[in-house]
This record gives sequence, C-alpha cells and structure tokens, in this order.
Amino acid sequence: MPRVVVVGGGFGGLLATRGLNRSDLQVTLVDRQNYFLFQPLAYQVATGSLASVEIALPLRQALRRRSNVHVVLGEAAAFDLDARTVTVRDLANGGDETLTYDVLAVAAGAQYSYFGHEEWAEHAHELKTLEGALDLRDEILLAFEAADVEPDEARRAAWLTFVVVGAGPTGVEMAGQIAELARDALPQEFRVIDTRRARVLLVEAGPRVLASYSKRLSASAARQLRSLGVEPLLGTSVVGVDADGVEVESGGERRRIEARTKIWAAGVAASPLAGLLASAAGAETDRAGRVVVSRELTLPGHPDVFAFGDMAAVEGMPLPGIAPVAMQQGRHVARSIRDGSRTPFVYRDKGELATIGQSLAVGVVKRVPVTGFVAWALWLGVHIFYLVGFENRVLVLTRWAFAYVTRGRNARVIHRR
Repeated sequence: MPRVVVVGGGFGGLLATRGLNRSDLQVTLVDRQNYFLFQPLAYQVATGSLASVEIALPLRQALRRRSNVHVVLGEAAAFDLDARTVTVRDLANGGDETLTYDVLAVAAGAQYSYFGHEEWAEHAHELKTLEGALDLRDEILLAFEAADVEPDEARRAAWLTFVVVGAGPTGVEMAGQIAELARDALPQEFRVIDTRRARVLLVEAGPRVLASYSKRLSASAARQLRSLGVEPLLGTSVVGVDADGVEVESGGERRRIEARTKIWAAGVAASPLAGLLASAAGAETDRAGRVVVSRELTLPGHPDVFAFGDMAAVEGMPLPGIAPVAMQQGRHVARSIRDGSRTPFVYRDKGELATIGQSLAVGVVKRVPVTGFVAWALWLGVHIFYLVGFENRVLVLTRWAFAYVTRGRNARVIHRR
C-alpha cells in the first residue's frame, strides 16, 4: 500500500488527510497536539465568549471514519528526502520513531514574529495556540480583579489598560471583544471599579487598520472600533515591551504606555519546520521563513513532497495567510495524491470577513463590500459552517444566541492563580 505521511493537523493537514479516504492508501497524520484547533475563534476563548472545547476537536474523533488513517502524537524532528523518511519525536512515550513514506505532505502552519525581540513574548501573549488563548483569558480577567483591589489610581489605570499590537483581522477582533467585555458583560459584577473606564489601545505601525481591505472598509472598521471605545493608534510602532507596559514611537517621538496586559497580533513567521524542510530539499525560503514551493505545491526536484498552508510560499502567487487558503490547498493536495497528478493550485477567493463586535463587522464577499449587521451575520454563518464537528457547531451557535440576547460571557473561569 502507498504510504502517505501528513505532518500538521491544522486546516490544511486535516483537510488533506480527510481527502485521502481510500483503502489503497496507508495514511499517517503527525501532530504535536491531539486536537484540531479552529484558530479563527481563539480570541473568543481569550475573552470568555467560548469555552476551549467548543473550538477544539480531538484529531482521532475528526478522523474516526477514516479506517486507513493512523494518528501519531509526535513532533517532526528531521526529514531525509532521499531516503524518504521522517524522524518523529514521540510525545507520548518519548524517544524517536522513523516513518517511511511514498508521499510526504507538510502543513506545519505559522507562529507570531516578534521582529527579533523574542523576549517580548514573555509579556505580550499570542493567539495562535489554545494555550496562548487560555493564558490570555487569565491575564485579562486577572487584570480586572487586580484593578478592583488596587487603591492607587495610577496603578489601577495600568491594570485597566489593554494594548493590542497589530491591526490585522486578529488584532481588530481582539480589541473589539475586550472593549465589549468591559462595556457590556462586567459592569454589573464589580462594586469598586467601573469596568467601562477600561482603555483598549490598538497599536498599528501602518496608516490604517485592516490594511489588506479597501480604504473604505478600513475606515468603516476604524469607526466601528471607536464606537466601542477602542482607540486606534495608527502610524505607531512598538519599540519596547516589559511587564508593566509598552514603549511606542510615532512621528519620531517615543512615549511610554503603562499597561499590564499586552496582546501580540502583529507579524507572523513560518513554523521552524519550513526551514528544516527547505534545508533537506535545498529549497529557498522567503523573508517570513516560508519554504518556496512550485504552483503544484511540491518542493523543487521532489514531486513526492508537498508543502502548503502558512508555512509555504507559492512561487509567483502571493496568497493571504488565512484559513480558506490552507483548506483549499489541503483539498488540492489530497486530489493530487489520490490521482497521482501534479496540477497547478488555483485559489478561489470567496471573500474575507472580520468581526469587530456584536452586529459590527466588515468584509468582502465575492468582491461585494459589506459592513455592519449584514457583514456580522455573514461572518457568523461562515464560521458555523466551517467549524469542525457537529456538536461544536450546535454548542457555539447556542452560545452565540445566548450572548446576543443577554450580552453575557459565561466562559470566564480563571485557571491560573
């Protein structure tokens, strides 16, 4: 039986594995986690709108009907493309295991880049992982708790200041959610502080929020953010981050913002596996560390090795680092493996949506710009449709319906003390 090894259980890897449901293929899926994470909704876990189990699904459960698929909880450590082997570090029992393949498909995703200041990661949390979302939820909720017992006004203000770095879709969505949490969900629950006095600062080095959108939609998003109380700081770069605040620079002037909670949603870099794979193949990487692949999504000189998703840059085809791209690439890779074909990948852009708050959103659907409630309703429908697992769809839809009526957020449990 032809042996297929898929590395990465994110959008691309899971869709590729699901598409290989053929009895004459022996498929092994390798991932560091035992679950698939619906990462576009991680920020809702961080702000107490959703519980972690509602956006995560065990990989074995997601693939239980694929009798030809074997799931391995492990981490790819080395590639030997001449011998057609992958060395996998076993995360369950320890030690290394060597997997032999006829076809290799790698979709290891990406991580946030701190622009050479990795020490900032200790103080500015990320949202690429479930652990990051849960840590950030604790940070946000603990900030309100600390402010409630802080007698010093300046220190209390620092606890109630939230800085989100990066005004892309994730940063915009995160800033809007924190503002709604402080304005709608918490005021009736605290007796000392007025949570509505919380400041949410959205720091962006560029001239506008949602730079990948049109200027009209970008301006609409900025207005909607301000209506929630978010303060966009445009043309402002972060030059320092520590436990007590951030230092920013704008117009050649530096100033300090005292803020105990910082969220990093700025640049991204490819998974380290991209560099590892490129080195094994003698392939190039781009400035973001992504391995450069052909339009067929294969490595140069290695038609049996696919690389796709956020870790790969398709030669001559700039693509956004969003879930629909990885999903379409995953399906394309599955078809290529099933049919033995190597056809160019074609991305079908169905649009993009970013939610800002309840009934507030912007986006483009089939080149038609939409804003406000219409965009928000479309965003809800798209995310419910693509959420993996029927039970998760029901739970999330129910949770959102309840929150719409009550403006409540019940997933606000602090795990770390």
